[in-house]
Amino acid sequence: MAGGRPQLKRSFSIIPCFVFVEGFFCYDSTYAKPYPGPEAASRAPPALIYALVTAGPTLTILLGELARAFFPAPPSAIPIIGESTIVSGACCRFSPPLRRLVRFLGVYSFGLFTTTIFANAGQVVTGNPTPHFLSVCRPNYTALGCLPPSPDRPGPDRFVTDQGACAGSPSLVAAARRAFPCKDAALCAYAVAYTAMYVTLVFRVKGSRLVKPSLCLALLCPAFLVGVVRVAEYRNHWSDVLAGFLTGAAIATFLVTCVVHNFQSRPPSGRRLSPWEDLGQTPTVDSRLEKNPRPAGRIRHRHGSPHPSRRTAPTVAT
Repeated sequence: MAGGRPQLKRSFSIIPCFVFVEGFFCYDSTYAKPYPGPEAASRAPPALIYALVTAGPTLTILLGELARAFFPAPPSAIPIIGESTIVSGACCRFSPPLRRLVRFLGVYSFGLFTTTIFANAGQVVTGNPTPHFLSVCRPNYTALGCLPPSPDRPGPDRFVTDQGACAGSPSLVAAARRAFPCKDAALCAYAVAYTAMYVTLVFRVKGSRLVKPSLCLALLCPAFLVGVVRVAEYRNHWSDVLAGFLTGAAIATFLVTCVVHNFQSRPPSGRRLSPWEDLGQTPTVDSRLEKNPRPAGRIRHRHGSPHPSRRTAPTVAT
């Protein structure tokens, strides 16, 4: 309107939508499995899993580095690039085996922390219910207006988004909404992948070639059993377990390949040559003129004389 106050136009299209709707379908059999009890009552309790993923790889790396220090490999198998000893003050001396041990264990601890953060963040963001969600939620279907399944309606008929729909314990309901990805599966996969790559890349076994593959398969069995237990006890779906396995294995692969460089030693300068720098160090070929320099008496001035590199023919007396 002319002469009046201009009308303000509001647009909500630029506001990002990060609101995740938490709800469930009435009478959904996927989430109506019986409640298996607290996590401590599981056949694979979290305390046991945390102890195994902490102690198992630590002991393996410790034994591997001690064997490498006291039983060194032959000179042909030792990498060309080695590490130097660091002396800090008059009392502290960090030998190459100690530096390798601290580096590998430090990276492994960082990976455990990262895997836990990724799994917890994924569970909070997705809010995917566990198979026993409705057993701990205990919704009042009559008050919510949900109709029971019938031959005409074999599946769920309504999606409930009411925040007060659950009459169960709030702590159990909150825990039952954190299923994807499975944190226990992610930690087991990370520990197994890191340890298996360490065994494959560092251990040197004479004789049969099946020793290291058999050891790696033996390490994979406990992680697989943890996933089976989580699904059998109705604590997670198969999709949650597979997502946890992929998360842990991806983090372990990244740290081994990009951070510790396949468990190889660092150069003394603390910097590894890039492939372009390595290609740049090509062998040099000496010039024939440099090998056979011309005597000083044969070199003349530029003006009125032939080129210094031009050789005159010798005169023959007749």
